[in-house]
Amino acid sequence: MEQLLKNFFLFLSKNQSLNKAAKKWGLRFGASRVVSGETIAEAITKVRELNQKGLVCTLDHLGEFVFSVEEANESADYCIKTIEAVHESKVDCNLSLKMTQLGLDISRDLCVSNMRRVLDAAKRCDNLFVRIDMEDYAHNQVTMEVLDELLLDYDNVGTVIQAYLFKAEQDIKDLKDSGVNLRLVKGAYKESPEVAFPAKADVDENYKKIIKLHLQNGNYAAVATHDDTMINYVKQLEKEFNLPRTQFEFQMLYGIRTQSQIDLAKEGYKMRVYVPYGNDWYGYFMRRLAERPANVSFVIKGMFSR
Repeated sequence: MEQLLKNFFLFLSKNQSLNKAAKKWGLRFGASRVVSGETIAEAITKVRELNQKGLVCTLDHLGEFVFSVEEANESADYCIKTIEAVHESKVDCNLSLKMTQLGLDISRDLCVSNMRRVLDAAKRCDNLFVRIDMEDYAHNQVTMEVLDELLLDYDNVGTVIQAYLFKAEQDIKDLKDSGVNLRLVKGAYKESPEVAFPAKADVDENYKKIIKLHLQNGNYAAVATHDDTMINYVKQLEKEFNLPRTQFEFQMLYGIRTQSQIDLAKEGYKMRVYVPYGNDWYGYFMRRLAERPANVSFVIKGMFSR
């Protein structure tokens, strides 16, 4: 049943009609539990509250289904506004974005141009770090290629490696000498067994493998997980290899396991919260439900609450 629910929510996440309708609903049906707000000001307020609890953050202006040059440029402009708001407010936060928001499905050149605009703005604002979120497998290789291009000119950019993909280990090896800051995740999209491990146990083992490999390469790792087994594994590596805590951080999603986030920060670990905001929240919300179908209960409560 859980796998059926997961597939159902992943299917819904790609429904453009529902995505369009969701923009009119506002943060309904429980979405406000995992989305910080619809405006930059609301998001900055949440980030400041999290900072006061000892947590650092990354902001993501949510967006799906960008089909025009104008929309892509507007998304880039909004990323720049977010960077400037972070800089002006002096909160401890960086930026995450998706390259499809910046026009990747329209034109690679358009996307790269917008990425450079965003990274130039980030440079002007104390060289703020920008994370390129990894999307589905169809966008994986081009994302890696664009990253390689950007790394020639920028040191404030990194991306995400998804452990459920067979190619994850090779991607880590290819980036060994780049010194790139990588977020390491299990992966949240539905992928073919031709490119991804179908079994959870295999994904977990590959996740451990790429975490260890990236850390042993001496590069910075952002370990994004809510899995206590994986968190304890990183702590074990820290002791085994005498790793400085300046070489890694933990990351979790806004609204999920908040007390665990605070506890890790109190233990002296850098704990970064992924804070999404914006009115284009539908696809993100569906993927969170797919990851944990049990959360459907708070959606049902949201549907019947004022």
